[in-house]
Amino acid sequence: MKLHIRRTITAARTATKDLGYRTLSGRIAHLVDTGALIRTGDLLDRLGADHLPDGQRSWYGRHVAKAYRAAHLGTDAIKVWAQHRSTGKWIHVHVYAPTDPALYTALRTYKATRDLAIDFKLAA
Repeated sequence: MKLHIRRTITAARTATKDLGYRTLSGRIAHLVDTGALIRTGDLLDRLGADHLPDGQRSWYGRHVAKAYRAAHLGTDAIKVWAQHRSTGKWIHVHVYAPTDPALYTALRTYKATRDLAIDFKLAA
């Protein structure tokens, strides 16, 4: 039994960061990969908001989280470990269903993304 524990600890110490965070995220990471859940940045990319700097993308995510909490009695959305798009650091981010109303409410309520909400409404 002790040999098994020692091998497990050794394997955990030598695993890459990518593998470690991927393991922590488990099934949620798989759902993000398949598109069943999306990050706020994924939606912004789909809507063509590449021009938004990281700070504004982050504030959009905060608006989404606030709208989600308001709609779900104060509970937070599910989180997943993901690499930051520009720094490469591993961060813990909320993920949502692609049709979650909080994503689109935040598009309308956050000043930097209001133009995307108008474009989205016209395209729909």
